[in-house]
Amino acid sequence: MNFKKCIRCGCFFSSKDDICPNCAPKDLFEMSKLKSFLCNSVEETTVREMSNGTGIEESNINRFMNNKDFMKSVEKEKNNTNINL
Repeated sequence: MNFKKCIRCGCFFSSKDDICPNCAPKDLFEMSKLKSFLCNSVEETTVREMSNGTGIEESNINRFMNNKDFMKSVEKEKNNTNINL
């Protein structure tokens, strides 16, 4: 099995994922926090504004925003929120 370098902390680990097992819970927490921020946001915001509003590093926000599954879940949640109004 090949070793990978965690894109969050830089440690080496063996897995098919891009982040190590130690960073996986942090990623899930930050994704949830960013998703909530985006769903409650009325207007478009910059990555810097998202970072300031959530405390999540810009590099992680960019990584999350490039994740198609994450963005689909944000859109789905935002659509469900708008329907419930």
